[in-house]
Amino acid sequence: MSFTSPIFLVFVAVLVLLRYLLPKRFAWILILIANLIFYAFAGWYGLIFITFTTLSAWVLSRAMDRNLSTQNQYLADHKKEMPREERKAYKESMKKKRRLMLTLGLVLNFGILFALKYLNFLTANLNLFLPETAKIGAMSLWLPMGISFYTFQTMGYMIDVYRGKYPAEKNFFKLATFTSFFPLLVQGPITRFDDLSKTLYSPEDFSRKRFSFGLQRILWGYFKKMVIADRIFPAVAALTASPDVYNGSFVFFAILFYAIQLYADFSGGIDITIGIAQLLGITVKENFNRPFFSKNTAEYWRRWHITLGEWFKDYLFYPISVSSGMLKLSRTIRQKTGDRFGKKLPVYVASFVIWLVTGLWHGAGWNFIVWGLLNAIVIIGSEELAPLYAKFHARFPKLKPTTPYKIFEMLRTSFLMCSFHILDCYKSVPAYFKAWFSMFTVPNLSKAFGAGGGLMHLGLTLADYAVVLLGVLTMLLVSLKQRSGSVREAIWQKNSALLRYAIIGAMVLVILIFGAYGIGYDSAQFIYNQF
Repeated sequence: MSFTSPIFLVFVAVLVLLRYLLPKRFAWILILIANLIFYAFAGWYGLIFITFTTLSAWVLSRAMDRNLSTQNQYLADHKKEMPREERKAYKESMKKKRRLMLTLGLVLNFGILFALKYLNFLTANLNLFLPETAKIGAMSLWLPMGISFYTFQTMGYMIDVYRGKYPAEKNFFKLATFTSFFPLLVQGPITRFDDLSKTLYSPEDFSRKRFSFGLQRILWGYFKKMVIADRIFPAVAALTASPDVYNGSFVFFAILFYAIQLYADFSGGIDITIGIAQLLGITVKENFNRPFFSKNTAEYWRRWHITLGEWFKDYLFYPISVSSGMLKLSRTIRQKTGDRFGKKLPVYVASFVIWLVTGLWHGAGWNFIVWGLLNAIVIIGSEELAPLYAKFHARFPKLKPTTPYKIFEMLRTSFLMCSFHILDCYKSVPAYFKAWFSMFTVPNLSKAFGAGGGLMHLGLTLADYAVVLLGVLTMLLVSLKQRSGSVREAIWQKNSALLRYAIIGAMVLVILIFGAYGIGYDSAQFIYNQF
């Protein structure tokens, strides 16, 4: 059931209607039923995996909770007669049991994710080193919808329970509602239990303002997806399918077009997700914060796919960088080479690990691994070059505050990040690098605009380009406006129902008239659905 399919719109409309007709106490049960129906459309077989993830997380989290309660009660009952060292040893032994429970849950669920998503990639690479008689055949594995998203989300819940951030959820079906909340399954955001549960189990009452905001957000998402992303998609596919033909300046346009497609597609899908949640009275965390206004790579990744970055930071980066083994290595290096590198080593090692894993999270392929490592190299390189940047700006103090320089920083960062993103599209890493470097070695700018095989022969007409350009300008204007406050809030403050209805009606008309769909057209699936 694609977000862009008519049956999905009917599904959401019926769900929202029932949500406000039924008593509020039944809202989460209704949402759980909706989750199961939505997931069943993607294949009932997937219900087995998401149920296992939920059940294992519920059982093990409850066991960790009971272990902690037993520990606290025992210590309270024997507070006077237990020496300090004995108390410490007891607490450590109980924590060790909880750690084993957590490890079991992580191994089981990440093991399933690895087997389904990465096993064939691993065996294909192993076959490169095996004789013909020992090669391992590829297995026919079916990847359940949203497995990366719900696995990370549920394992985050387990880790939080282990850390004592909040108690384990006692009701299995409530945890299942959290794990399978259908708007999040396609492409996130990856939410935290303590954030989502506030309104998931007890949604907000009906509000005209919230309902209007949700509807506008959904339409804004469909505008991005269907008017911009799906319209530019044929050009991206054509440019990256034949890199030997479309090299030189064509690669620049491939980078530009894919940046437009990826952002409009991904952020548009998130807009639809957040809007649906708002219609239901549920709050979902934002996942984008105008990333193309970033002035450096680290800032960009604080603004793009925010929830994934926070997940890796909290559950992987910090545990690695402050682990006893890493701190011991840091001390050893500091004794031999000095403080400067020794202090930074844990951060750099953790950065490489999380970017390697981030690349693998996006897909089982060398393109994604190289993409992740390139980001790590740039971020760490920028950190190492920070003293040079400081000297440069000290030499030219009036340069940094100027608007032209800020624009330069944003364009530089955006081009670099978009150059990495296009790795998604090329068939191999060598093909990508050959194409990218050709931008500087093949002078064929005139060919891109020529009549023989230029940009007008990529499956798009002049009218298509005009629609995309106007769509991008609209996104830019809205982003600029949002820097000073919410656009929807500004519309609401006008206190004119007629204006709000007119805007909603205009958005519907624009999507119907300029959306890339019709007879014989199959709306492209959201890009992040494959991840």
